[in-house]
Amino acid sequence: MPQLIFLPHEEICPEGAVIEVEKGTTICDAANANGIEIEHACEKSCACTTCHVIIREGFDSLAEAEEIEEDMLDKAWGLEPESRLSCQAQVGDRDLVVEIPKYTINMVSEHH
Repeated sequence: MPQLIFLPHEEICPEGAVIEVEKGTTICDAANANGIEIEHACEKSCACTTCHVIIREGFDSLAEAEEIEEDMLDKAWGLEPESRLSCQAQVGDRDLVVEIPKYTINMVSEHH
């Protein structure tokens, strides 16, 4: 089973985390199921950027982003070439190293 390796994030995951996930699971679903509360203000419908993550290793193992995700990513804070919306990016066969950006553009925190 592939692993998601979350780099430390000051508020969401201070010590980082390593979780095993099923292939095809979205990064957001896997994180939230394991106590890593990635915000998803649009209820994972690809209509915001609050679940933006940066894939530091394993990016090429992900399926290419669809146009709607690319359009939303253009609005994300701290966009990088390896950025994805975690609600859309499904885990493939390889381990991923994931960084949760320090900021989002969400004005209201949604605790799910």
